[in-house]
Amino acid sequence: MTTPSRHVHGLARVDINRQPAWALVGEGVLATLASDRITASELEALPLDAEEHEALVERVMDALQWYGADLRTTPGGAGWLYVQHVPVRRLVAHVVRKLMALSAWEPFREAPGPLKIAPHEGLVGLRKSSSREYRAYTVTWSGIAYLLGATALYNPFRTAQLSNLQPARVETRVPSPPPSALPRAGVVALSWSSRHAATLLPVLGDLARSGRTSLLVDLATDPAQRCDTPAVEGIRIVTPPAGLFALSGAVQRLQLWDDEHVVRLKEHVVRLSRLVRLLAVLLETSGGCTQPSWRSVVRLETWLRGVLEASRPHTLLVSNDTSPVGALAVHLADLNGVNTVHVQHGAWTAESVAWPALHSRDIVVMGDRDAPLAKAWARHPDAEVYVLGQPRFDVLAGLGREAQRQYLEKLLVPGSGRSPDRIMVWACQPFGPDRLKAHADLLLDGLWKAEGEWGLVIAPHPAQSPEVFASLLQRDGRPLVAVADPQVGARGCLAGADVVASAYSTCGIEAALLGVPVLEIGTADERTLGLTAHGLARRCTTAGDVADALSAPPNPLAAAEPGSTDAVCRWGGDSAALVARLIVSRASGNQLDHVRNEGVSAR
Repeated sequence: MTTPSRHVHGLARVDINRQPAWALVGEGVLATLASDRITASELEALPLDAEEHEALVERVMDALQWYGADLRTTPGGAGWLYVQHVPVRRLVAHVVRKLMALSAWEPFREAPGPLKIAPHEGLVGLRKSSSREYRAYTVTWSGIAYLLGATALYNPFRTAQLSNLQPARVETRVPSPPPSALPRAGVVALSWSSRHAATLLPVLGDLARSGRTSLLVDLATDPAQRCDTPAVEGIRIVTPPAGLFALSGAVQRLQLWDDEHVVRLKEHVVRLSRLVRLLAVLLETSGGCTQPSWRSVVRLETWLRGVLEASRPHTLLVSNDTSPVGALAVHLADLNGVNTVHVQHGAWTAESVAWPALHSRDIVVMGDRDAPLAKAWARHPDAEVYVLGQPRFDVLAGLGREAQRQYLEKLLVPGSGRSPDRIMVWACQPFGPDRLKAHADLLLDGLWKAEGEWGLVIAPHPAQSPEVFASLLQRDGRPLVAVADPQVGARGCLAGADVVASAYSTCGIEAALLGVPVLEIGTADERTLGLTAHGLARRCTTAGDVADALSAPPNPLAAAEPGSTDAVCRWGGDSAALVARLIVSRASGNQLDHVRNEGVSAR
C-alpha cells in the first residue's frame, strides 16, 4: 500500500501580532522561510519516551470512555468504543505521538502557539504498511491542527487515498445456509486468520473424534486467511452473508458539535468532540474483518445471534476476543449464557497488545510467563487462566527436517546448483517498509560478514504481501536470498534451517522448541519475544552481532532439554486434547481439577 506525497511538507513559525503561531506549509514555502522550521519527516522521527506515550494514550482513552463510550451501541448493547477499541486506540496512539513530537521540538516547546491548518488536506489518512489487508490509519498534520482548535473550512475528513479505497468484497466459497437452518452444535468457534484456524482446528478435531460436533465460523475477508476444509467429520464451516464486511456509511450520534470538553496532553488541549468526529471515519469505512465499519458490526451481531440461537452451543471458542469481531462475539455469548474460551494464538509481552483486555471466561495461554499477563488483562469477573500450551504446536515433533531442508536449498539454488553451507530463515512480521528494510540490512550485512557461506530464506508473515521483499533479491549474489511461498511460511521451513531470525514472530518459539538456534533482531529499543531472557535466543542489534552469532560453532540451545521451554510454551504434544477436555468439563459442570493437574491455573 503506497501513500502519495503529502500536501504538508513541514512546520514553520509564522507569528501573528507578535504572538507565537505555527503553520503547516508545502515544500516550496518551507524552503524560502528564515524562521524556525522543520520537515514533517524530521518532526516525526524525533525520539519519544515510550512509557510517557503509553500513559498519554491511556489518558485519552479514559477521557473518551467518560465522554462518549455509549454514544452508539449495537442492538445487543455493545458500545462503539468497546467493539472498536483496538482500531480506535491505534489511531489515538498516532495522534499522541504527533503531539509529543511537537513538544519534543525545541522551538515549539519554547514558544507553543496555535497551529494553522493546511487548506484542502484530508484529516484522516493511511500510513505505509506491508500488511495484505490491515489498514494503517493515521491523523494527518492538518488533522492534528483541527483537534487543537483550527478551523477546517476546506478540509475533507478523508484524504484522497482513503476516499478512493474500495470496500472489501469477498465472495464465500460455498453459500452458507441462513442461521435458522444450522444444526445443533456443542461448540461455535470463530476464525478470521490462518493462525486462528491452525490454533482452533486441532481442538475441534479432538472434540469431533469423541463425537462432539462444532461449527467453525470463518469470517476471513482475505482469501489467504480462510479456513481449509476440515479432514475430520463433525466440524462444519459456516460463512457470513456475502458483502457483510463491505458496508460503509455515516454513524449517527458520532457527528458531534464542538463543546467545552477537552483532554489535556502536556501543553496541548485536544477537543474531544473533534476527536470523536475523526474516529468516526474508522467506523464509517469498510475495512474487512479486522476493521469492520459500524454498519458491518451491527449486521454481524444480528447474524451471529442467529447462529447462536440455532446451534445452541455451550461454548464459544476464540483465538482473539479483543479486536472488533472477537469482542462482539464474546459480548453476544455472555448475553446468551454461552461459556467463552480463549486460546492464545501468538506471543505476548506487556507492550505487545493494542488493548490489554481479555473478555473470555476461560483463558488458555502457552507458557508460564503468559499467565500473569492474562490474569492482569482478564475482564470477566469469573475468569480463570490455564497454561496448556499451543494446539498449533502439537504437530511440531512430526515436522520433516530433511524435506524442509531440501525445500530451502531448492529455493536458494534452483536446479542442480550448489547450495550454501548454512541457511538462515527470517520469520517476518508485517511491519512498515522502513522497519523491514532496517531488519533486512541488519541480517544481510551480518550474513555477508559471517564466516562460511550463508543463504537467507525470507518467510513472509501470513498477513504480509511478499512483494515488499522484491528489492532484497536484487543484490550481488552474496548472500543468496529467496522468498518462501506464503502458503509455506516460516512453519513450513524452520525445521530445515541452521538458524531462525525474528523480531517478534511466534515462529521464534517454534524454532526454540525444536532446538533450532534463534536470533532476536532489531535495535536495542525494539521489543522482541524475550526468548533471550530465558536462554532460548541470542539478541542481535547490529550486523556485527549477527556475524558473531553465525560465526560461532553451532550450539543447539537449551530448548532440546525437556521442560526447558515451559516459561514460553508448555509443549507435550497434547495441548489440543487438554483444551478440549477443559471445554467438555466446563460444559458438563464437572470439576476442572484434572485439567489443572495437567496445566496450571493462575486464578
